[in-house]
Amino acid sequence: MAKKLVIKVTAGADAPERCSQAFTVAAVAVASGVEVSLWLTGESAWFALPGKAAEFELPHAAPLPDLLDALLADGRVTLCTQCAVRRGIEEKDTLEGVRIAGAQVFVSEAVADDTQALVY
Repeated sequence: MAKKLVIKVTAGADAPERCSQAFTVAAVAVASGVEVSLWLTGESAWFALPGKAAEFELPHAAPLPDLLDALLADGRVTLCTQCAVRRGIEEKDTLEGVRIAGAQVFVSEAVADDTQALVY
């Protein structure tokens, strides 16, 4: 079994079920004691900004702000460098605890020993 989980979420409000699934799996893994690194890419990049997760709605799903808070508290949340630049997001704009990093860091995490990578 993987001791670390790297999850790349590419969807945001444009594909709410896929987005919610990624955050839910990541938060459940963190709650289960798994080391989790969640990557915000594509439209999910907006969730690195204060208040954006609260705008997300999906019936019968856990509130995105709660899932994100759990990940920020006990996991790692990374905003894709290129995705941030395309949207005019700078590190000073992001939630506390969100780092900005690029593909080299993602690949490094994803291919590490005892790691499972998932993409949503």
